[in-house]
Amino acid sequence: VVQLHPSTCLDHKPEWVLYNEFVLTTKNYIRTNSDIKPEWLVKIAPQYYHMAANFPQCEAKRQLELIIAKMEVKG
Repeated sequence: VVQLHPSTCLDHKPEWVLYNEFVLTTKNYIRTNSDIKPEWLVKIAPQYYHMAANFPQCEAKRQLELIIAKMEVKG
């Protein structure tokens, strides 16, 4: 579990982010963040987000499975 670093320019708490830097102080922070849509990840690198092969059971996997299912329905 991490928090956005206080120096971030994001004015909201995004659901998904890409980050460049992990900062460990008394809390775990991520810095240099970009708010993203998880669909972008699946479209850009579908081979990486192959759920059966690459992901252990976790909340991120469950969320990505839902996103992939929605994308398949939309065609």
